[in-house]
Amino acid sequence: MNWYQFTIHTVSEAVEAIAYMLEDIGFQGVEIQDPQDILSQEKDPTAWDYIDEDLLAGMDPEDVTVSSYRSFANVTSDHDLEDLMFTIQTRLKEIAQYLPIGKGTIEVSVKNEEDWANAWKKYYKPFRLGQHMYIVPTWIEPEDVREDDIRITMDPGMAFGTGTHETTYMCIELLESLIHGGERVYDIGCGSGILGIAAALCGADPVVCSDLDGNAVQVAEENVKMNHVDDKVRVFKGDLLEVDAFAEAKADIVVSNIIADVIIGLAPQIPTVLKEGGYYISSGIIRERLEDVRKALTESGFTIVKVVEKGSWAAILATK
Repeated sequence: MNWYQFTIHTVSEAVEAIAYMLEDIGFQGVEIQDPQDILSQEKDPTAWDYIDEDLLAGMDPEDVTVSSYRSFANVTSDHDLEDLMFTIQTRLKEIAQYLPIGKGTIEVSVKNEEDWANAWKKYYKPFRLGQHMYIVPTWIEPEDVREDDIRITMDPGMAFGTGTHETTYMCIELLESLIHGGERVYDIGCGSGILGIAAALCGADPVVCSDLDGNAVQVAEENVKMNHVDDKVRVFKGDLLEVDAFAEAKADIVVSNIIADVIIGLAPQIPTVLKEGGYYISSGIIRERLEDVRKALTESGFTIVKVVEKGSWAAILATK
């Protein structure tokens, strides 16, 4: 099958907002290429290279791209293509009103499914994050395994959440600090499922994950099975009010790695599924929107425990 690839040239700060926008207008899944995700990583002397040096040398560190796809079957005429381009341009202008988007240019090309479905693999290598997590793709068997490593086998495919982004990193660190065994964890907007898998491997049980993107749900389910935590982790399509599993019992921990506007909208609803004294981890917050999210959380009855910042991003740990 052939597909149109829509590629937006932007900056790191706008990646998640643009990814959410593409999903909102009907695209399924995104491919993000941000050289800063690699260049900003701190590696110890024994760590694997995150990317081949020759490949890195060819990258423009300031050129961040967000790509997504539409099949030929869904874009049947030049008029359809022009309408889609106009919609993307309009939504980009809306995003640019509250955060920088860089160039904001759009490229359209034609891709064969087999080619683009595997193209991201050349960028994705084993790496560590948090205290004990070791993220390993299925096509590599690492040799530098440590005794205290908690290995996550991760094939993100077309869903967001490989673990390299600062927002995911902060969530993992906070989850590790809160989970001691047996906690009920809810992950809203789970992407590839990495946070739910990490929670389960740290000892949480049960874990319920959800995402509005059906493709992300499929990828997350596959990753859950691949990491042998399907007895602890369930994945559903839908939001907080649509997934019945969130109403089964109140959670000890809720985590949302999304964007500021979505977190602000979720803030009044989260207490309905969270225990008194439970924790809410919200991430995907650009620094410029930190105070907006903090205000929404406090107005919804949360107490801010701490704010963690990494790069241009922030995560908030709050308690009910």
